[in-house]
Amino acid sequence: MAASPLGRLVLTHLLVALFGMGSWAAVNGIWVELPVVVKELPERWSLPSYLSVLVALGNLGLLLVTLWRRLARSKDERIPIQVVQGLSIVGTALLAPLWDRVAQVAGQSHSVAFLTLAFVLALACCASNVTFLPFLSHLPPPFLRSFFLGQGLSALLPCVLALVQGVGRLECLPVPANGTTGPPIKVSHINFPERFSARTFFWMLTALLGTSAAAFQGLLLLLPSPPSVPMVGRVRTPGTEEEEEEEEASPLQEPPSQVAGTISSPDPEAHQLFSSRSACLMGLLAITNALTNGVLPAVQSFSCLPYGRLAYHLAVVLGSSANPLACFLAMAVLCRSLAGLYGLSILGMFFGAYLMTLAVLSPCPPLVGTSAGVVLVVLSWVLFAGVFSYIKVAISSMLHSGGRPALVAAGVAIQVGSLLGAIAMFPPISIYQVFQSGEECVNQCSP
Repeated sequence: MAASPLGRLVLTHLLVALFGMGSWAAVNGIWVELPVVVKELPERWSLPSYLSVLVALGNLGLLLVTLWRRLARSKDERIPIQVVQGLSIVGTALLAPLWDRVAQVAGQSHSVAFLTLAFVLALACCASNVTFLPFLSHLPPPFLRSFFLGQGLSALLPCVLALVQGVGRLECLPVPANGTTGPPIKVSHINFPERFSARTFFWMLTALLGTSAAAFQGLLLLLPSPPSVPMVGRVRTPGTEEEEEEEEASPLQEPPSQVAGTISSPDPEAHQLFSSRSACLMGLLAITNALTNGVLPAVQSFSCLPYGRLAYHLAVVLGSSANPLACFLAMAVLCRSLAGLYGLSILGMFFGAYLMTLAVLSPCPPLVGTSAGVVLVVLSWVLFAGVFSYIKVAISSMLHSGGRPALVAAGVAIQVGSLLGAIAMFPPISIYQVFQSGEECVNQCSP
């Protein structure tokens, strides 16, 4: 018996979310597993700086996708998506047995296998924004929000796996000054072993990426027309009332096949993609991703760790949870006003400025050692991530009316913003060392 329209609709939303989950899960998984792998790799805690450079170089994936679109005879969108998914799955599958292999380079030991595979995964993840997003022009705007919901899960699920694994568990124990007697004037830290190994973690990550690839194949079966034929409606200026009426005319109650049949053919109004309103939306999208993917993540440890590892883990996990929640909110209430989005961005920047201030004042920020300090830093990270995640979803939904070219431009804006944010934070952190980290189990702020 054929599936009901409602069941088909729910299944499509689920598949789109799982498809989006595979976009950045690989690189996010490597980041959250760093506290485990640095214990055995020769670079130790300089490894994050190596990884930051590799992720920045991963933007070469944008050039490779652009070159393929210029030279390939076939414009089938499935090919670059499947290549990206294949690289991600193979890369994480190879990380599981090879991540701890080292080799001599210029007379020094280096984790060549880990760094090489990390670069491959960075290429795939950076290319995902300009391959996955344009594919969604085959579906009406509400499905774009399901995609960003899944993209939020690409950050949340690796964090949950790391928490289950027990990454970074530490206990501070007082140590007597003289052997076994005397007052405990020193504190020693004990790192607990993880519940399962990095090898198991990477195999689990491979399973998540395999699920995402399978969801994409399911979407291809549900689509009413070949993916090589863009199901793009008449190109309009993104974010206008005309686009809102189109979305209301093809609501969530209609399955994708019915919606596709009502979409009209393209017309010569594509130049409106380059209107001042579209430029403002693209600029705000780039700034949003510069802050959320480059600037603030670079200082998250400096802003949170002075308040303890619990505050840091809560900020990471709850901040990642804010992304899917913002996508759920966008499904119910979507802000289409440019002034409203600017207002929300100012609110998000307020929380970002507070977090940056805490990072600059590390290791002795205000309210350190108090419950109020922990609550404020965690709440600020949650609200910062939630506000800007909502802005990202709202802008991308408004750009959907521009069709495939607008979604390609949105993907480029996301990657360029993320790259510029990461580059901007490299000198103050790695060269000038503006931010100072504290020592485990040592109170550096006592008078």
